[in-house]
Amino acid sequence: MRYTIQVIKREISNKLKELAHQYPVVLVTGPRQSGKTTLCKFVFPKKDYVLFETPAVKEYAISDPQGFLAKYPNGAIFDEIQKAPDLIAYIQGIVDEKNRNGMYILTGSQNLLLSSKINQSLAGRVAVVKLLPFSFRELGNQSLSANAMMLKGFYPRIYDKNLNPFEAMSFYFQTYVERDIRDLIHLKDALKFQNFVKLCAGRIGQLLNLSSLGNEAGVSHQTAHEWISLLEVSYIIFRLPPYHKNFNKRIIKMSKLYFYDVGLASYLLGIENISQVERDPLKGSLFENMIVADILKGRFNKVRESNLSFFRDSNGNEVDIIAQTPMGSVAIEIKSGQTIVPDFFRGLDYFERIAAHDLIKKYIVYGGEDKQLRSKAHVLSYKNCHEITEI
Repeated sequence: MRYTIQVIKREISNKLKELAHQYPVVLVTGPRQSGKTTLCKFVFPKKDYVLFETPAVKEYAISDPQGFLAKYPNGAIFDEIQKAPDLIAYIQGIVDEKNRNGMYILTGSQNLLLSSKINQSLAGRVAVVKLLPFSFRELGNQSLSANAMMLKGFYPRIYDKNLNPFEAMSFYFQTYVERDIRDLIHLKDALKFQNFVKLCAGRIGQLLNLSSLGNEAGVSHQTAHEWISLLEVSYIIFRLPPYHKNFNKRIIKMSKLYFYDVGLASYLLGIENISQVERDPLKGSLFENMIVADILKGRFNKVRESNLSFFRDSNGNEVDIIAQTPMGSVAIEIKSGQTIVPDFFRGLDYFERIAAHDLIKKYIVYGGEDKQLRSKAHVLSYKNCHEITEI
């Protein structure tokens, strides 16, 4: 089934327009090819558009920032602003002088460069939103199975152009390493870095032990730490922190590792077709990654920071997601199986016993199609995980 990007309205669209009426600058950040440009052109169709990856444009903006900005007296959409980060200081002077909201819409796919310049120059003047690839809600009623979605992932271009996902992710990853990473650091051994990222894919949904990962990749603990940070900055992976409340139990302190897009993780694992997904020993972890990322998208699409963590103690009792809200905790267990079995509820039951009155709701998100309201928990199909509205 083919989708057309132009007819898929992104969930964050209305909020983005609202923020542009409240702040002089709005920054849209997120992974490369997550749809930032399309979103900004859709929400602000009358604004001038400038792409800083064009060499001539980049050179002009860097060499003569005041002259460059004078071309756009009413502001503009500045795409991939991290290519000319010093421009942000000059934007500050203009928005302070003109005192108009919604002048500049900035986009960028490298969070580190942007955040340092933003914090220095535009603090209090900029709203920041994070756009990830499509969510289940944005794709709407579609016929893809869970296995197909784990293979295909959620990058808009794959749906818009009906691309082969394995090929598309191969090109995406090559471009990412050759352009984004080399922009951030002087990468001496690209093959070793690529192997490192593939080893990360083999650890999705697992505790992140940097010493073990570095040893297997043949790099120092310090290098492993730096490379993980780079993968986070460029929106490839994220870490889910452990639940921090003390229940007089021995709580695991390490974070868990996930990819922002499950399709990229599948590619890195060498999965080329749906039958391989079904047979892969990490199928359950891929499914878990897909759901965790979708719930995170729900937070970001409301312009909220992540409030997600996981619970695990030294005895192996575990809940995949704990969402901490002003009303209490929401516990979510993720299972790739298509049939509900009693064991699905074991972690939730244990957490309910120790969390007492802090727990306000429990969910099971599973690989089946039915939605069920059980006494032990709300049971949702993976396609409907966006119905977990409390978080």
